[in-house]
Amino acid sequence: MSKVILNISMSLDGFIAGTNDSQKQPLGDQGEILQRWMFSGDIASQTNDFFKLSTINKNIFDSAAEKTGAMIVGRRTYDIVNGWGGSHPLRHVPLFVLTHNVPDSPPSGSTPFTFITDGVEQAVKQAKEVAGSKDVSVGTASVAQQCIQLGLLDGLDLHIAPVLLSKGIRLFDHIGQQRVTLRSTEVVKGTGAIHVKYDVIK
Repeated sequence: MSKVILNISMSLDGFIAGTNDSQKQPLGDQGEILQRWMFSGDIASQTNDFFKLSTINKNIFDSAAEKTGAMIVGRRTYDIVNGWGGSHPLRHVPLFVLTHNVPDSPPSGSTPFTFITDGVEQAVKQAKEVAGSKDVSVGTASVAQQCIQLGLLDGLDLHIAPVLLSKGIRLFDHIGQQRVTLRSTEVVKGTGAIHVKYDVIK
């Protein structure tokens, strides 16, 4: 059964990007440290050899990639990275973009894009249908927050970098007033990050 999993890198104090994020610096000021673990060694990911990782980090990265059948992101992220030039690093995985307006000319490439204009619930529904038995990966803060508010999130895979950014884009802003109870299922000390998995208790 497909699950909706937040998979994201973050600072210890809860930021997923620094200030002033833009197409020139998608992770904002000093935010590149958050994803440094994906370039922590000399072993190429079997998913995309752009990523060169340590052994532990490669196992974490490739295991999550193998389980991913679809992804959901927000329009702001899509714009900042210019639609990944049409080809997301997780090659050929269908990607659903939450937006109010469908872009006129999305870049063409290997990634099948679907633009969802009627809310995160519809995005999750369509992504699950495409993912089949694999997971739906959420990779942006805004979508994660909406999923948490609506009770749509099943788990969190967090890659925590050893840094306090102090400012930037927070992961857990705007998640509503209800308590969310988590169960820790895995903690792995990687190179340049601690990898933590949680199930959402519903």
